[in-house]
Amino acid sequence: MNKENQMAIANPSPLGLLGFGLTTVLLNLHNADIIPLSVVIVAMGFALGGAAQIIAGIMEFFKNNTFGATAFTAYGFFWWSLIFIWINPFENIKPADEISMGFYLLLWGIFTAFMFIGTLKHNRATQIVFLSLAVLFFMLSIGDFTGMHSIKIAAGWVGIFCGSSAIYTSLAQVINNEFKKQIMPL
Repeated sequence: MNKENQMAIANPSPLGLLGFGLTTVLLNLHNADIIPLSVVIVAMGFALGGAAQIIAGIMEFFKNNTFGATAFTAYGFFWWSLIFIWINPFENIKPADEISMGFYLLLWGIFTAFMFIGTLKHNRATQIVFLSLAVLFFMLSIGDFTGMHSIKIAAGWVGIFCGSSAIYTSLAQVINNEFKKQIMPL
């Protein structure tokens, strides 16, 4: 793909950030004990958390953005894998336990911590999204390893902040693009 065609592709980042943000807020309302885990969260995770981010990630590949392609595609598949964990459609495979979930979340935390390092070349808003996401994954992991529900509730509030910061970043990119100037700081 030549440079002219690359420029013809819209910025997929707002879509990916919005999918991530809305789904993260919704799930963490559950983690903070505000709403129950229900099909509402599963559906949002499948559609916006998963599919929208995967689409955004694929579009980032076409824009030659390694960071965006890796982030959105990986986190989109994170949501799909989490849904598989919750519904466990495999009869002969044990459901997840707190220790296996602790390791699952720890691995995502490590990945996210390294992705945060990559954001040090990005705007402050993106740095906030990834730093708070790394903290969220580590807190959820600790909550699972220790079985301490209070840590999971605190993590839920971090997740609500993280998701909200992603929604803000998404909308700021859309508004700033539409007005061709910085209306909302990033």
